[in-house]
Amino acid sequence: MSAEAIVAAAQRLDAAGMMPSKSGNLSVRDGEDVLITPAALPYAQMTPADIVSIDRDGIPAEGAPHRPSSEWRLHAAIYAARSEIGAVVHTHSPRATALSCARRGIPPFHYMVLLAGGPVRCAKHATFGTAALARECVTALADRRAVLLANHGVVAAGATLQAAVTLALEIENLAGQYLDLRAAGLKPVLLTKKELAEAAAQFAHYGR
Repeated sequence: MSAEAIVAAAQRLDAAGMMPSKSGNLSVRDGEDVLITPAALPYAQMTPADIVSIDRDGIPAEGAPHRPSSEWRLHAAIYAARSEIGAVVHTHSPRATALSCARRGIPPFHYMVLLAGGPVRCAKHATFGTAALARECVTALADRRAVLLANHGVVAAGATLQAAVTLALEIENLAGQYLDLRAAGLKPVLLTKKELAEAAAQFAHYGR
């Protein structure tokens, strides 16, 4: 996966309102290393030359143009725990972040939660940029591909960068739908395990 693809994905998410005020970060697995967006650089100004290569301890490659994102620990921890993950997208998308501030996840009110592997959990709170946050994220992400971070934002992971971006966008969509239902005073009817299993079976053949 190229630095060009990371920049393109970051700018797409930024244009969609998913990364307010330079928030969030993206990375891809690069062999034993990680390619990650830099700290505090506006996405609209970012170029492929700004992407930082780090090892699993967060040490940038010699001649790195910037400091890596402050959330490099979170990305590195996910890659270390989940060998099938090839890309990680962290956003502060407005609706999902609002839900995270209530420390609530996204229940199975719509079958599209299956894109994340099932109902989306909200990880326990920990300070941003810390090893504690990385641990809480990995724990809540068990057998899932997305998680809300309490009072913080969203993490979406996938085998590819495209899959992680698509999932991040869908989590924001689901959060908005769920909040709209609650705001209207309606109680969502949750899908049963049987109904989710039937939808998962249908997904297995979707698009083939």
